[in-house]
Order: sequence, then C-alpha cells, then structure tokens
Amino acid sequence: MCGIIGIVGARGGEVAPRLLDALRRLEYRGYDSAGIATLRDGRIERRRAEGKLGNLETLLERDPIRGTTGIGHTRWATHGAPIESNAHPIATDKVAVVHNGIIENFAELRAELTARGRKFTTDTDTESVAQLLTQYLDEGLSPQQAMARAMPRLHGAFALAILFAGHSDLMVGARRGTPLAVGYGEGEMYLASDALAMASLTQRVAYPEDGEWVELTHAGCTARDEQGGLVRREPVTVQLSGATAGKGNYAHFMLKEIYEQPSVIGDALRALVNPTTLSIALPALPVDFARIDRLTISACGTAFYAGLVASYWFERLARLPVACEIASEFRYREPPLPARGAALFVSQSGETADTMAALRYARAQGQTILSVVNVPGSSIARASDAVLPTVAGPEIGVASTKAFTTQLTVLACLAIAAGRARGVLDAAAERALVAALMELPARAAQVLAHDERIRDLARGEIAQARDVLYLGRGTGYAIALEGALKLKEISYIHAEGYAAGEMKHGPIALIDEGVPIIVIAPSDQLFEKTASNMQEAIARRGKVIFLSDAPGIAKLGGKAFFTIELPEVDATVAPILYAIPVQLLAYHTAVAKGNDVDQPRNLAKSVTVE
Repeated sequence: MCGIIGIVGARGGEVAPRLLDALRRLEYRGYDSAGIATLRDGRIERRRAEGKLGNLETLLERDPIRGTTGIGHTRWATHGAPIESNAHPIATDKVAVVHNGIIENFAELRAELTARGRKFTTDTDTESVAQLLTQYLDEGLSPQQAMARAMPRLHGAFALAILFAGHSDLMVGARRGTPLAVGYGEGEMYLASDALAMASLTQRVAYPEDGEWVELTHAGCTARDEQGGLVRREPVTVQLSGATAGKGNYAHFMLKEIYEQPSVIGDALRALVNPTTLSIALPALPVDFARIDRLTISACGTAFYAGLVASYWFERLARLPVACEIASEFRYREPPLPARGAALFVSQSGETADTMAALRYARAQGQTILSVVNVPGSSIARASDAVLPTVAGPEIGVASTKAFTTQLTVLACLAIAAGRARGVLDAAAERALVAALMELPARAAQVLAHDERIRDLARGEIAQARDVLYLGRGTGYAIALEGALKLKEISYIHAEGYAAGEMKHGPIALIDEGVPIIVIAPSDQLFEKTASNMQEAIARRGKVIFLSDAPGIAKLGGKAFFTIELPEVDATVAPILYAIPVQLLAYHTAVAKGNDVDQPRNLAKSVTVE
C-alpha cells in the first residue's frame, strides 16, 4: 500500500529529485496522493499533491524544495479522504512523519493531546504520531528520547520515517508488523518501505525486526528494540535492477507481465526441475512429507486461488490432507492444528499483513513453516523455515499475472515431490508430470497467439456486460474464481466465479441473454459434467464463452457463443495454462472501458494493513 522513502545526507546536491525518482518505483503499490518533506536550514519544508506523482512533479517544478535530507510518501488513504491536507508527510513545526499502516489507538491519543492544547489539522491517524512526538519535544526531550517514549504508546501495525526540525543529519524509522528496510550508501543512508525503492541507490540493505526503531545519520545506523536496548542488524546484499522498471513496447505493465509468462514459468522450472532425469530437484526442506498428517495452506486474493489449486494437487498426487484457508479468516478462527503438521504460505510481495499474522499463528501452533514468495528478503520469507522463490521478477501491475502462474508452477513441483515422498507417485509418474510441466513455456506462448481474438471479444461483448459468470470444476473452479477476480479488479464489472456443479443451486437464476458465461473446461475426467452445466446455461440463452482444447470443443459441437482453443496438455498442469486467457480477457476489457489498468481504483499491490 503506502510507499516510504527517506534519504539522509544526500551527496552532491538536492535530495528532492532523488526522492521523486524513488517514489516512481513505488507507484505499483497503489496510492491516491503523494508528498515530500525536507530539512532546509533546520526547518521543515513540504510539498504535497492529490492524485498521481505527475501532479507532485508539476508542483515541484513550480515551487522547488531544497535540502539534502528528506522523506517522501505515496499514500493509500485509510483515515481521512485522499485530499492534499491529508497527504503525507504530516507535519508540525518540529516533526514531519510519513507512515504506512494504521495507528489503532489514534482516537485515544488525539483526545489526550487535544486536551493538552495541541491543534490537529488533518483527519489522519498519522497526525497523532506527529503531535505526540512534538509534545515530548516541547517537554524538553531529545528526538531519540521522544521516540523511545512514543513507541510503547503506538498501537497497531506501522512503518514510520520521521524528520526533526533542527536535526538535518538525523532520520528516525520504526516498524511494527509492517515492512521497513534500511539502505547503506557511501556517506548517506536510506529508509524505505520496499527495497525496490532503493534499487538505484544501494544494494546493501538491512531489515529491522518487529518493534525496532532506527536512528540514521549520513555515517550509519543505530538500531534499538522496543525497550531502547541496542541491537545489531547487519546489511545484506540484495540483487535489484537499478533501472526503473519499464513497459518497453507494451501499453501497460500488466500486458508486458502477461507476455513474460512463458519466460518466467521456464525460470521457475529451471530452479526446481532436473531436465535430464525429468525429476523434481527441490532444495533441502525442513519437512518430511511422508511424516506429516496435514498441510495448511493460507494466503489472500490471487495467492489464495493459487493455494486452492495446490490443495487439489496435494490431495490427488500425494494423498495429503489439505486445509486451504483465507488468511484473514484463518488467523481469527484459531483452528486447532495437528502436532505433525506443516503450514504453507503464498504471497507475491511476502509482506501481506493477514498472511503474516496467519504465519505467526501457525508458528505458535508448532507447525513447520514453508513459503512461496516472489521477494526472497520479505517479512514472510524471513519468518519461514524454508522459502521457495517464484523468481518471477518485479511485478508492477496491481492485478497479479506472472506471479500467479509462477506460484502455480512452484506449487506443482512441490506437490509432485510430496507425491514421491509419500509413495503415491512412482518414478514413471513423476517423469510424466515433469515432462508436462516442461512443455508449459511453449504452450503458454501458443495461448498468447489468441490475444487479438480475446481483445475483440472483450471489446464486443464483455465490456458491455453488467454481470459476468465464470464456471469450472476441480482446479478449473479455482481458475474461475481467479478470472472473476481479475475482471472485477481492473474492469469494475461485477463478476462471480462458481463451481460448475453449483449452478443449479442459485446462480442459474442470473442467466439471460445479457450475461456472458466464461467456462474453463479442459477435456479431463470432469469435462462431461462441466459440459452438462454449460448446456443448461445455453438453454437459458446465456452467452457461453468456452475455454477448452480441441477434443473438448469438438464434443460441444459448436453450441458455444465463442470458443478459445487452448493446447491439449496433461490435466494436472492445465490450470497454469488456462489462467492466461482469463488474464487477457480482463486486461482487454479494462482497456476497452478506458480504465487505469496498472493502478486500478482503491487497490494496492502490497496489502500491509488489515
């Protein structure tokens, strides 16, 4: 969600242009206002603007801001409307604060500080931090003493970067439950919510732990725990591109990332497959699948649908009982977990707040923790016993595409390995499944050849619809859910995914000639049942858009309104392939409607608050 960047002691000139460049790298997170604050001759200066960074850039061209130490922010509104007065940095005459997260006890703090004579000027929860620190400074405390006293009083999940008037060589950062990274430069230091923001600045990064706060000067970093004790956080080298991610010749990042899928699926396979023996070659894992009684998979959004597909795979290929849980429900339901259990968490960013909270619960219940993430140094990765990276590279579009298919690829490899470990799959079955996986990059490229036809369908039928239904069985049901989510996310059309067998239990009442029905139906053992449900929709004048392979399309006998023929592949790997046309359909529909495809309204790439 919100993005944070801070630079202390910028060498060779003004800090504002570098802050603005770093904020551009954070645009993918989603935001509705932006701002920068610097220290000039010991005084706090600010520039803030509603809307996109271009508005802030125009303001800075008209009214430049000076200084060699500063903080910047892209805000995704929680408390207070997305207007300039609520944009970050939030400041008093002594403190400027940028904040990612939610201060849960802000109302209590606000009431207390108002009673003590402090004047609040915004509707944000963040202002309670700025006013609290200012109160302590007015009482004679140093910035460090004020921060030490404030930390125990702040409840909730947050990452903070703070400037203090009169202290041009000081920045304070803090985190609890929300990510924050410290960057090490030559004669300057950095603070960011995402290491990607610092890609052009440094590759030496340290990660404060939960509840810690840091003091940055141009010479280095001092880290303290919540009790004020000194702690040591050594920087590590991270591999990040120094160039701002570009769209190349593509109109949008989302389309570029859809087209990268043949390549990144191949990269994921190269990391986990021995092509000579056609076997899975996982790194050493701290779990013996032959000895566990249940696997709990937890995730949010698109990652949850990847976990749902994987639950079918683990149960069928490894005969391993699986509970697939939405993280925001799992953490509060507090289910009992078996003594011989493992928990698997899936996240593109590795920072999803609900998924991280579910991980902590599973850890407290004695589960071995595995994670599938796209950011190896993320909070979820660091909290796991073992990590399987998706190696998809940075995904800028808010609606996940290549991260989803690489998550599926990694999870398929893990399920096959579990099947071998549990004696369900023999070597021949493993070779057959791995061979099917190895075909996927080429088959994904074939699917992309349908792009133009899918674009015409989106423009002609889907973009005009008020409601769209997606149907599937087995792993196709999870892809139906994902397809509906994609369409909702970026086209703003109401869409629902259903298990095809549930049609007669309610959704069939929605069908008429104005409702497109996208059916995911590879010609597998469930095809005939799905085809029967499709016939019921056709009989009620529903516009069936049929995604299947050549045998499946032949069986339907031309009764569908529109067909998209996909390559014939092993049923196990079909969901990875069938994800691509539903992504393209959502993309082209959003473009046809003139929407902001890469940064859809109200959404953020990394959901770091509940």
